[in-house]
Amino acid sequence: MPQKEFIVAIELGSAKITGIAGKKNADGSLNVLAVAEEDSSSCIRKGMVYNLDKTSQSITNILKKLRQALKSEIAMVYVGASGQSIHCVKNVVVRDLPDDTIITQDIINDIMDSNRAMVYPEQEILDAITQEYKVGAQLQADPIGIQAKRLEGNFLNILQNKSYYRNLNKCFDKAGIEIAEMYLAPMVMAESVLTESELRGGCVLIDLGAETTTVSVYYKNILRHLSVIPLGGNNITKDIASLHMEEADAEQAKLKYASAYTDINDIEENATIKVKEDLNISSKLFIECVEARVQEIIENAWNQIPQEYASRNLLGGIVLTGGGSNMKDIKAAFRNYTHIDKIRIANTVKQTVTSNLPEITAQDGKMNTALGLLAKGDMNCAGVPANKSGDLFSSVETSHPVQEPRTETPKGPGVIMSPEERAELEKRKIEKERQEQQLREMEAAKAREQEEEEPIKSPEKKKKKFGKLFDSVKDYVTKIVSEE
Repeated sequence: MPQKEFIVAIELGSAKITGIAGKKNADGSLNVLAVAEEDSSSCIRKGMVYNLDKTSQSITNILKKLRQALKSEIAMVYVGASGQSIHCVKNVVVRDLPDDTIITQDIINDIMDSNRAMVYPEQEILDAITQEYKVGAQLQADPIGIQAKRLEGNFLNILQNKSYYRNLNKCFDKAGIEIAEMYLAPMVMAESVLTESELRGGCVLIDLGAETTTVSVYYKNILRHLSVIPLGGNNITKDIASLHMEEADAEQAKLKYASAYTDINDIEENATIKVKEDLNISSKLFIECVEARVQEIIENAWNQIPQEYASRNLLGGIVLTGGGSNMKDIKAAFRNYTHIDKIRIANTVKQTVTSNLPEITAQDGKMNTALGLLAKGDMNCAGVPANKSGDLFSSVETSHPVQEPRTETPKGPGVIMSPEERAELEKRKIEKERQEQQLREMEAAKAREQEEEEPIKSPEKKKKKFGKLFDSVKDYVTKIVSEE
């Protein structure tokens, strides 16, 4: 039976592009109806689209698979934005106020607008998170109603390369699908995997992806830092491949044998690992390759955390997610370097999820971002995709991406017009009929005049004179009618 109500989300990862469709129930639980995946290693690098044609084709393939599973058309999708170029910048906006000024919402809005107006070369602000307001020497989350002479707003601006969104929109345009909303993927996932106590007490969320590792720091329910480093599970695979094997074999060896931390007493000097029938490698070399890259990822991720939070304010500890969090002893590796005992692996989202699909039931952390996007969506994505020819009435109404306006296709012949255009056409039609009626009345009047008028001495002259007048009026009316 065709599905009539559902939400569709697409996550563009460095290893694969994932499409997910499902329903959100009144209690917040999710029912996943379909999942589709396409390899993205040849079109997305470090979370950034670099081959537009291949990316749009992958999106088209995903939409086709989802349509077949749902037996319904898809009008729009939610999209998660991520990638190496995402980073954060702190900004402070100060206002000196007249004496005895009481802070109002208008003053707060003015400060927020000033922050949003900040210009960063080749960058655009994806989101602006208010950290706190400083009133005198006191920090306030909500300063409205307080009397002050000076107000200071502290903001965390999340930036992204302008070309990223342009390329992303081009890909979805080529695929013929509208973007309902574009969300910052790390923040959406944090909402779905972090508990209230972790957000309040302070924690570090580390998403271990294929080519990137995303680090998010939360404290008192506010995002305090966000960064993406260009290191991930593929770096481990490439190092294993340096032991004289193909990357496909290296990936299989990593999934089967790799451990993020191995006690030195457990390493056997002459032991070997069987990669395939005709290939054995030294177990010690394999362990050294894996641990070296894991340590590099951990060190770089930990160095991204501001010192004020790394040394304290992390009552919630570290939360690991993503495909890399499935590696054996990954918690021990992080604990050994960071000296933080409280480490949790978020294998799935905190919402109740029902599905019989193996991608969902695996609960390996790989679907957390897609599930977070599904939980974030609030519009029905079922329907007919927007008609790119400009026919405004042959498709459902959908939202557009939240960035540069798209150029509309000029209206051509046969296109259903807008109400204003129809009213104008009706007005011209009435005027045309009025002029034609006037022409017919003139012809009838001329005929009656000829019948009733007595003969004159020069009928040819009178006919010629009247004919010129009649012909001029007729030509004028004919011209207007032809233009219409």
